[in-house]
Amino acid sequence: MAKTKRIIITILLRLLALGATLSATVVMVTSHESAKVMNIKFSAKYSNSPTFKFYVTAEAIATGYGLIVLFLSSRRSVDRLIVILDVVIALILTSSISAALAVAQIGKKGDSHAGWLPVCNQVPKFCDHVTGALIAGFVAAIAYLVLNLYSLHVFLTPLFPV
Repeated sequence: MAKTKRIIITILLRLLALGATLSATVVMVTSHESAKVMNIKFSAKYSNSPTFKFYVTAEAIATGYGLIVLFLSSRRSVDRLIVILDVVIALILTSSISAALAVAQIGKKGDSHAGWLPVCNQVPKFCDHVTGALIAGFVAAIAYLVLNLYSLHVFLTPLFPV
């Protein structure tokens, strides 16, 4: 019974992480908007920023990894490798979210010291998409954090019985 409960919890956390990374990828990739400022038309899309490209790549890698691990999680021989890769994916997600959040903050508030003006007033739909993608990314990172803590608990409990 305890093993079944462990498997169910793990699969639910993996499904949550998979759904969050997939939605973050789709929302960010579909984020684009054009605006006209002082008779100059510009287009805002994720591919204009290397940071957002990194974010999409990290989320897509985590999505692919999540799909693969869902099918491999029933095999006992790869459990330790999966735990290590879960930590790596959590770190990649955290770094990409941090970078994308910094760029999004500059897009929203600007930077008066550097002379960068905020762009979210001109392209609010784009900024809303980026915000949604970042929220989904945070959900995925938290799901991987909880999954890592749960995996550590499962692996360490037999070594240190209470």
